[in-house]
Amino acid sequence: MSFSNVYNDADRAKAYATLEFPGTYYLAFRELPAIIGEHVLGPGSGRRALDFGCGAGRSTRFVKKLGFDTTGVDISSSMIDLARKADPDGNYALVNSGDFASVGTHAFDLIFSGFAFDNIPGTQHRSDLLRALGRLLTEDSGRIVLLGSTPEIYVHEWASFSTRDFPENRNAVSGDRVRIVMKDVPDQRPVVDLIWWHEDYMELFAAAGLELVAHYLPLGRGDEPYPWLSETSIAPWVIYVLRKKS
Repeated sequence: MSFSNVYNDADRAKAYATLEFPGTYYLAFRELPAIIGEHVLGPGSGRRALDFGCGAGRSTRFVKKLGFDTTGVDISSSMIDLARKADPDGNYALVNSGDFASVGTHAFDLIFSGFAFDNIPGTQHRSDLLRALGRLLTEDSGRIVLLGSTPEIYVHEWASFSTRDFPENRNAVSGDRVRIVMKDVPDQRPVVDLIWWHEDYMELFAAAGLELVAHYLPLGRGDEPYPWLSETSIAPWVIYVLRKKS
C-alpha cells in the first residue's frame, strides 16, 4: 500500500506550523502533564525524551516545557525545517522510517508520539516501527505515550474539524484512508489519515513487544472556553501509555 504523508507538502506544513493547541486539540494535550507525571516522572526517573513524528515541533516544545531534554524526529524535511525555525535551540533530526541512528545510542525515559500513527500504513510496518521505538526505552522505567485519533473523529462534527463532506468515512475499515477538514488553519484542503480501532492498537502493541499500562479518552467540559460540538460526549482522541513486556 502506497501512502504519502500530507505534511510533506510545503504549504500544508506551513499551515500546520501555525497551530498550537486550539479547540479540539486542547483536549489532546490537556491531560498529558498529569499522565506523564504519573507514569514517567516518578522518583529517580530520568528526563530524556524522544518526540517521534514531531512535525513542526509543537509537541516537542510541549514536552520540553515538562522538564525533559527532548529530541524531535520526523520523516518530513519541511516539518523539521519549520521546527528548527520556531525553536532554534531545540534538538531536531530528520530520520528515515524506522532508522533512529541519528538519535544516537541513548535510551529514553519517555517516547512521545502525537498523531504519527494516524498516518503510518501497514500492520507489519507499524509493528516493526513501534518495536524499534520500544528498543530505545530505558529498561523498566521507560514509557511510550502514544496520542492518536479515535475512529469517531472521522464521523462527527467538532470545534476544530469537519467530516460532513465525507460520508464514505462511515464505511471505512482498519487501515482505510479517511478524510477530515481542519477548521483552525487557512489551508482547508482535506487531510488524509488512516483509520485504526482500539482493537488494532491492542494487536499492534502485542506484536511490538509492548504492554498497555493505561489508556485515556479525554472529553470536553462545559466550563472550558471552547464551542464544543461532539467533544463533551464523544472522545476524539485516545492516549495510550506503554512499557516493554517484562
